[in-house]
Amino acid sequence: MKKFRNFIDNHFDFSFYPVLIFSLIVFAIVYPCVKFLPETFGYENGVIENIQMVVLALCFIFAITAKTSKKFFYFAAVVIFLLIAREINYGRTVFFPVPGEVNSFYTWKEIKYGWLVNPLVGVYMACGVLYFIFSKAWLELWKIIKNVKIPVWNFMFLFFGIVIGEYAEKSGHSFILEEMGELLFYVSLMGVIWLFAFNKKFSVEKI
Repeated sequence: MKKFRNFIDNHFDFSFYPVLIFSLIVFAIVYPCVKFLPETFGYENGVIENIQMVVLALCFIFAITAKTSKKFFYFAAVVIFLLIAREINYGRTVFFPVPGEVNSFYTWKEIKYGWLVNPLVGVYMACGVLYFIFSKAWLELWKIIKNVKIPVWNFMFLFFGIVIGEYAEKSGHSFILEEMGELLFYVSLMGVIWLFAFNKKFSVEKI
């Protein structure tokens, strides 16, 4: 039991950090949003998705301006940019709506040169992986995992966001529930990035 307690004490941080407030707010309004907001709020390019884009933009800015483990956070910025592109389906839901139809968009097969999108995304991902390896960003990640405690509550809400989003997608419950799950994930991710990028308690530079 003592070894287990020592493991918990050495690897997990149960402190409440102010940035967690944003996750708490989003989590608290999930049910009211699903119950009272019109379904159009959960459509592509709708209100909730636009808020997600703002949050992801902040995640990207925090990553590229990190004060510690900069190579790893540059890699994180590469991943976040991919998330931003994914949210707008790499531009398809912005530039190719079906005229006269609500929340409907042409598929890449119906768009000239649309077949190029998947290969280009694959190249981008491959370049990101190569950077992760050859810049030794993975060493900085390992250093973080090995030496820094996990902020439990922040990661817990990040996990809640994944669960809510997956449940909504598989059950077909509602667009709003799915988008709110994604928003909770992104807001929690923003909190995690902020802590590891700017809070000295989570810095590994001195190690």
